[in-house]
Amino acid sequence: MSKTILALIVAGSIAVSAAPALAAGEAATPPKEKWSFSGPFGKYDRAQLQRGFKIYREVCQICHGLKLVAFRNLADLGYSEAQVKAIAGEYKIQDGPNDQGEMFEREGRPADRFPPPWPNENAARARYNGVPPDLSVIAKARTYERGFPYWLGDMFTQYQEHGPDYIAAMLQGYSDPPAGTKVEPPLAYNKFFPGGALAMPKPMEDGRVTYDDGSPQTLAQYSKDVTAFLMWTAEPHMEARKKLGFQVMIFLIVLGGLLYFTKKKVWVSAH
Repeated sequence: MSKTILALIVAGSIAVSAAPALAAGEAATPPKEKWSFSGPFGKYDRAQLQRGFKIYREVCQICHGLKLVAFRNLADLGYSEAQVKAIAGEYKIQDGPNDQGEMFEREGRPADRFPPPWPNENAARARYNGVPPDLSVIAKARTYERGFPYWLGDMFTQYQEHGPDYIAAMLQGYSDPPAGTKVEPPLAYNKFFPGGALAMPKPMEDGRVTYDDGSPQTLAQYSKDVTAFLMWTAEPHMEARKKLGFQVMIFLIVLGGLLYFTKKKVWVSAH
C-alpha cells in the first residue's frame, strides 16, 4: 500500500463527517444480515471472531482503539494463554511513575487493555483532525431505523442486530456519489452513512487481509468478520446472558404451573 493511501486511511478514520451533511433521511437502509449470534440461542463463531480480530489489528487499529478490552479477554476467542501473552507483548504500554517520578513504556501484559494508537487526544486531533472513536462498544452504540412494520416485529422478536447490520453495510457502502451530489475530497461518499459524506475513506477491498483458514478474502467477508468481532467486544458475555435468560424463563414457567395448581388445591373447597 502506498504512503499516500495509508495517510488517507489514517487521517480519515473519523466517524463524524466534516462536510455539510446531506439530508439524514437519504441514507439507505442497511440490509438485514444473518449472524451466528442472533436470536435467543445465538452463539459467537470463534473462527469468525479470530478473523475479525486479525482485520482489526491489520486495518482498524491504525486509528481506533479498544480501551475497554483487555488482552486476557482474547482467551474467549479461542487463543491459548501463550498466544495471549505473545499478542500483549507486541504492544507498548505507558506505565509509571518509577522511583524517579518518570513515566516509562513497557511490554504489554495480559491484564492490560488495548492502548489507543495515539499518545493523547490532543495528538489525535492534530494527526486526524479529530479524535477517532473507540471501537469497544461501537456495535451497540450504532443503530438505524428499520421503519414500519419492521420495528413492530423487532419488538416481539427482540431483534438487536441493528448495529452489526449498519457497520457491515457501511464498510461495503462506498461508491461514487449519485448525480447531483457533491462530495469534496478527502471526504468519501457512503450511501449508508447519514448525510452521505464521511471523513473515513474506504478502509478495505478484496484481498486486503490474508486468511489462513481458506475463508473468502472478499470485502463482504471482511465486513462481516470484523463486525462480528466488534459485536463481541461490545457484549463479550452475550452467550452467558442468553443461557441465564433461558434458564430463568424455564424457572418462571415451572413456578407459574406450581402456583396455578397450588391455588386450585387450596381454594377447591371454597367453591
